[in-house]
Amino acid sequence: MVPLQVLFKLLPFYLISSVSALPQSSTSCSHTTSSFESTSSPLPTSTSSPPSTNTSFPATIFDDSTDAFINEVLADWKSPGGIAVAFVRQNELGEWTNVEAKGYGVATANGTKVTKDTTFNIGSNSKLFNVLAASFLIGNETLSPRINWDTKIQSIIPEFNLTDPIAARESTLLDLMTHRTGYPLHDFAYRYSDDIPNVIAKLQHQRQSASFRDIWQYNNNMYTTLSYLPSLLSNTTYARYVKENIFDPLNMTATTFSYQLANSHGQRADGMGRQGRDVYADPFGGTPRAVQYWTATTGGEDGSVLAGAGGVITSAVDMATWLQTLLLDGRHPTTNENVIPPDVLRKITSAISVQTTRPEFPEVSLIAYGAAQLQITYRGHLIIEHGGFIRGFNSQISRLPYDGLGVAVLTNDNEHGKVQTEIIKNHILDKALGLDPIDWSGRWKALRSVPPARATPRPSNATAPSVDFPQLAGMYNNDGYGPIELCLVSPTNADSSASGSCEALASNISTILPGGIRQGIPTLVGAVDSPWYSHIRVEHFDADLFNVSLLISTPTDDPKEPFWTYNDKSQSDNLQTAELNVEGSHIGLGLAGFWAGLWDGAEAGVPKPKGDTVRERAEVYFDKITA
Repeated sequence: MVPLQVLFKLLPFYLISSVSALPQSSTSCSHTTSSFESTSSPLPTSTSSPPSTNTSFPATIFDDSTDAFINEVLADWKSPGGIAVAFVRQNELGEWTNVEAKGYGVATANGTKVTKDTTFNIGSNSKLFNVLAASFLIGNETLSPRINWDTKIQSIIPEFNLTDPIAARESTLLDLMTHRTGYPLHDFAYRYSDDIPNVIAKLQHQRQSASFRDIWQYNNNMYTTLSYLPSLLSNTTYARYVKENIFDPLNMTATTFSYQLANSHGQRADGMGRQGRDVYADPFGGTPRAVQYWTATTGGEDGSVLAGAGGVITSAVDMATWLQTLLLDGRHPTTNENVIPPDVLRKITSAISVQTTRPEFPEVSLIAYGAAQLQITYRGHLIIEHGGFIRGFNSQISRLPYDGLGVAVLTNDNEHGKVQTEIIKNHILDKALGLDPIDWSGRWKALRSVPPARATPRPSNATAPSVDFPQLAGMYNNDGYGPIELCLVSPTNADSSASGSCEALASNISTILPGGIRQGIPTLVGAVDSPWYSHIRVEHFDADLFNVSLLISTPTDDPKEPFWTYNDKSQSDNLQTAELNVEGSHIGLGLAGFWAGLWDGAEAGVPKPKGDTVRERAEVYFDKITA
């Protein structure tokens, strides 16, 4: 679920009758086109100009040259996964001249190929459905009292409290949608075992990083809070509310919040990572492995606690329908029925916050953020879009309202999928708009080839911490994050008072986290049911300073190697640390580098805590619980 700076068995696809159907694709990709006479009217001038005329526009975007380009990107980036793409175009007469979907590369760990029907999790592109669900409640005239975009959250959810009383009292629906509450990600706060009320209850204990409405800061917890509204106001779960009001009316039959349902169809892609990747030798290398699914695998069509922030699973086919609907200001592309009120789309695409302070490339503008939608220009063309990232999956869903174009790119490449969505989106836009192509793959590959800073080696004569290592083991708690039991696993057998759960963890650590414990470094490990990590590793560096890593014990289908360790970045400086604090008999750990979660640049420009004490400097402070 992430921003750039800081991330469908449907009706047949058609071309107008003057365009002939293309031949079937090879086994490495899938593509469907045919012809029909559109019944849709032109794009309404209330929100956009008519699409521009481009006489050189290709009959199909996914021709041999595009196939070759996308397959080349997958090969050059040594992708362990694949890509599904949707493209739609409406001409100035309101006819859909292009409605296309196609798949490339590998969908699963067993080698299944990506097709147009392969389903991917789209991460934070799920948030738009959350905003729209709230908009339907805003438009519900039977509610008493009525709500609107500026309704205070506390008036609907009295339990909504924050450490900043002004933000708690004044935060509106729109504030939560536009990421301007003053609170950073705090992604590691929520657990699989949480429900939405638990997530909301934790908010009042999470530290604020900026003043209310001062800057743009991405926050998934606020979108989880928003997803509580259908349960409170319509007596149905958020996931079912979206299904009944959006997925079903648009016949988006492959789109769901249910992992079980997506899995049962046999079309679900695995998120694919690179085991053993050495970012200094080859940042694109590694052994292809499936990564652990991010959202819960239970919950069915009621969804999980993460549904509102990033729970949607969908296909390129359904994303083509979704793009058409958005370009039509919320109308069904076949029946012309209003599914989403056009004034809602105008509201949420209006720029409210500046997301970036400097363009990434000369061809693009600053990013202006609305509500789960952002505005950016590309080579003079307005794009309304959003990106999405969760472990193993990346997506980019973009539309150009003045040009009548839409592009969706879905990937299951964990490490480099985010930039691959940009490379392929921009390549398709260059082709569709008749622009000279830019070597986006070359640009991004040069940037991604620059290795991160290496980790500073632990001093050979490191000073011992203020208390003995066995004293550090035990249960810690932060009310905004929950309890974590840290177990001393290295040196082995050093903690004679270890709990039964710690003894079990230590005895099994080499199996479940292979290579995760480095010899000669005193190390504590805690198991956590977080969507972002399964284990926290706290390694002593020097004196009262520790390095922190968030690892995921990931099952394989290989009995000789039943698990692999994901996200071990011990070679590089991941900027996550813990500072020991001893006050008499009290022991605590102040963690830093946690606000941004795992999102590159998610908290760019956000000031870090300062102070004279560990508590003041900590982004998250954990107290050790005494018996």
